Amino acid sequence: MAIFFNPENALKRAEELINVGQKQDALQVLHDLITSRGFRAWQKPHEKIMLRFVELCVDLKMGRFAKDGLIQYRNSCQQVNMTSFEEVTNQLVRLATEKAEEALDKEALDVDGLEVTPWLKFLWETYRTVLEILRNNSKLQALYAITAHKAFQFCKKYKRPTEFRRLCETMRNNLANLDKYRDQRDRPDLTEPETLQLYLDTRFEQLKVATELGLWQEAFRSVEDIYGLMCVVKKTPKSSLLVVYYSKLTEIFWTSSSHLYHAYAWLKLFSLQKNFNKKLSEKDLQLLASSVVLAALSVPPFGQARGASRLEFETEKEGNLKMANLIGFNLELKFESRDMLSRESLLSELVSSGVLSCATQEVKDLYHQLEHEFHPLDLGSDTKPLLDRISKLGGKLSTAPSLPEVQLSQYVPSLKKLATLKLLQHVSKMYQTIRIEFLAQLVPFLDFSDVEKISVEAVKHNFIAMKVDHVKGFVTFGNLGNESDGLSDPLTIFAETMNKVRAMLFPASSKLGDIVVPNLEETVEKEHKRLLARQSFIEKRKEEQERQLLEMEHEEEKRKLTLRMQTEEAEQKRLASEVEERRRQRILREIEERELEKAKALLENTENHQIKVEEMERKLLKLAKRMDHLERAKREESTPLIEAAYQQRLVEEIESHEQEQQREVELSRERHESELKEKRRVTRMLSSESFVENMVIFQNRVIRLREAEFERQKREKEEHLQARKQERDVKRKKIYYLKCEEERIRKLQEEEEARKQRGPSQSSAKYIPKFRLSQATEVSGSSDDQWGSRRPQHSGRNNAPPLVEGDQCGNGGERPGGDSWRSEEGRYAFRSGSPRSSFSSRTSQR
Repeated sequence: MAIFFNPENALKRAEELINVGQKQDALQVLHDLITSRGFRAWQKPHEKIMLRFVELCVDLKMGRFAKDGLIQYRNSCQQVNMTSFEEVTNQLVRLATEKAEEALDKEALDVDGLEVTPWLKFLWETYRTVLEILRNNSKLQALYAITAHKAFQFCKKYKRPTEFRRLCETMRNNLANLDKYRDQRDRPDLTEPETLQLYLDTRFEQLKVATELGLWQEAFRSVEDIYGLMCVVKKTPKSSLLVVYYSKLTEIFWTSSSHLYHAYAWLKLFSLQKNFNKKLSEKDLQLLASSVVLAALSVPPFGQARGASRLEFETEKEGNLKMANLIGFNLELKFESRDMLSRESLLSELVSSGVLSCATQEVKDLYHQLEHEFHPLDLGSDTKPLLDRISKLGGKLSTAPSLPEVQLSQYVPSLKKLATLKLLQHVSKMYQTIRIEFLAQLVPFLDFSDVEKISVEAVKHNFIAMKVDHVKGFVTFGNLGNESDGLSDPLTIFAETMNKVRAMLFPASSKLGDIVVPNLEETVEKEHKRLLARQSFIEKRKEEQERQLLEMEHEEEKRKLTLRMQTEEAEQKRLASEVEERRRQRILREIEERELEKAKALLENTENHQIKVEEMERKLLKLAKRMDHLERAKREESTPLIEAAYQQRLVEEIESHEQEQQREVELSRERHESELKEKRRVTRMLSSESFVENMVIFQNRVIRLREAEFERQKREKEEHLQARKQERDVKRKKIYYLKCEEERIRKLQEEEEARKQRGPSQSSAKYIPKFRLSQATEVSGSSDDQWGSRRPQHSGRNNAPPLVEGDQCGNGGERPGGDSWRSEEGRYAFRSGSPRSSFSSRTSQR
């Protein structure tokens, strides 16, 4: 690791490396400088170094280096100049955003679509890194809010719901840690108005983006976050924020089919607009009031389903209490049973507060028909035209731009359902049995299948009692207890029979007064106590679960702390190894620098040579241009001369062509006449008798010549076969001779070995090998034959010792086949069989 006492020298070194294309080394140099001890005290040049550092981090997509650098720079700027740190952080986010947008532009131009995803991922990691560094710091809370807004817009622009959920969870954890670690230095104070406003703005932006992305569960959690902030500081936000709050609540509750809470949210929104919006026009106020009334009418007129347990009732009560607090913004979390939300209390509040009087006439008429008038046979026909007119109302509120577009048509299906329920309720009071066709005529705006579905839900919630008999085509209304009338007689008979049996078994206690009847009041009291005990047991179990959950959270925190310590220890080891590695690489870089200087010198020489070459090329180009102008001038002068010569040559060619054509005609005419003469001559010759005789004579002569040629070729073939046969005979004789020589030499060697074993006293004669004799013969200068040498004239053998007695090659011995093969005839046969020189040379070498 190179040590720079002056930070500007490190920046210059990094610039030099960047100029030669070594951005990775330049980044490493700046990273070593930023993480060194000398960088802890802030100086003015540090900002320039950090700007260059984050630029390199973005170019190389090194998010980890950027995070390390920002943490070190934050620590150095913490007490001196936080504005500089904000500038560096903004520069990092701005560069990452520009790179992502450039990648998107390239994808739009079909350059390379694979570049987009890595840059979007790097931009997302940049937002996460910056938010983690800026969290829970009072001096950086404004930058934290700005970065969070940018991250929300990133998720919204690029449709990233998963990243948005992670972002919300991260910010939620940061807020929880803010309340957990109260002794933290530079901790934001939520009681301060500016801090609270920043946090609220961030959460409201989170709520907006969640609804625009369609993440309704995350939007509801954002609402809970806002309410939690208000519970912490015990303050109500501004009216402008409350308008956004309730407008988003209306969307959330309508999407989740919570019509009652949706209507209460609309009522709160209407009250805010009426009280705080001084520019609200009469038309917009009327449209808002109509929305509130229709939302209240859309609430189903029945509550919990029949047969619900007490536990389910308590759960629903807790949910209603929670929703009531969210909608009413009651910060004390105290709600009486009489203040619970319901459809009846909501409608009465609409009438008492004058909301109904502000609605349109169609909405007022619909309200009176559904809630006050009792005309079941005309309810469907009177409601249908009102619903048709209401479905056409709506539009954008010109004097309330912060509110979403109001469309009353969204309430029409719920209003049709309510009208059907009211009609069935009224008809059940008038009729006991009614035909299905007549009931279908009373509901002209729905099919009877839809009416059946609505009636099933109504019966389930104990709103009406009815039964549809499709076989008979009737609908029967009445109390469900009537279904048990058919069982009354059998039960009575069974009771009388059992009384008789009891009297027979227990005659002493046959009187009714003797039967011990349990006290109903005591039974109810016991059941009530049992339920209270069960409720207490459930609450204790909940407390135990919460305690276990807290213990698990503590254990998880301990585990995370241990893991963090292990990670820090591993990071320290990694940093130590990196320091050692950088120390080793520093030596290599110094060597590379010296080589780089040599390369620069060579490059300068090359550049000088290149300048000379370019100068020569310019001169050649100038000369070529001059030659081009000269050639163009010559062509311009020679063009008319060439044209004149061409015209003259064209006239001459035409005349020559005509002459050649005339000559060709004359030659053709002469050739035709000569061919006619030849035809007449041949015709005359064919007609004569001598022509046939001459033809036969010619054929015989051709046959004789061919027979002679055949005989000649046959004779040559026979001679060739005879020569081949002689060659094969000579080859066989050569092979036989070689085998005999090998056998003779082998026997001589065996005899010599036997003689040596017997000793010198047994054999006084000296053995002379054959090759000695042949050498003596060659020295004597005898003439060669086809076997390599002729028979010696005993000139060499007179002085030599005699051969061993019994030797086949001696004077007294003979070969197995005699010496007839050495005769003149044999030599002639061998000599005529193959070339003498080749075989003689091989024999002499042997």
